[in-house]
Amino acid sequence: MPSPRTYSAVSGLLTGTIALYIALVAVGNITDFDSNQQFVRHVLAMDTTFKDDDLMWRAITSTALQDTAYVAIIVWESVAALVLLAATAMWGAGLRGGGVRRARQASTVGLLMLMLLFGAGFIAIGGEWFAMWQSKQWNGLEAATRVFLISGVVLLLIHLLPGERTEPGTTKS
Repeated sequence: MPSPRTYSAVSGLLTGTIALYIALVAVGNITDFDSNQQFVRHVLAMDTTFKDDDLMWRAITSTALQDTAYVAIIVWESVAALVLLAATAMWGAGLRGGGVRRARQASTVGLLMLMLLFGAGFIAIGGEWFAMWQSKQWNGLEAATRVFLISGVVLLLIHLLPGERTEPGTTKS
């Protein structure tokens, strides 16, 4: 059976991997603003869907509202990246100091942020409410599902860690 240190190291490395991924996504969205701005605009405008009259009332055609949504996505991604980067550092510190509670908490917050963005935001709202699944060109459901599932697996892993061992006279951190 692997030691708690091994679980902590694995959790830290996986948290760091996801932190790196979402940080690169956020940096990409900031430095190449137009690429995914167009994606968000087309999804919200529903201009490449089946144009079903029963659904088209949901479309958001205001570029100001579309761009506000896009900036909110970038801010959310950036904050999640910072939280996960901090959690990764905490996992490293926990390996040296024996405490992983804060690392687990920070990882949980960051991973849940990603699961909310990609699950509720992209899969549910983008995919279903704005019928992104109908678009051949502007369909991000596969990528969103991948990030949602990977984040969920890492979240489960960090919560399956064995409890910290404490020596007599010490407390958990």
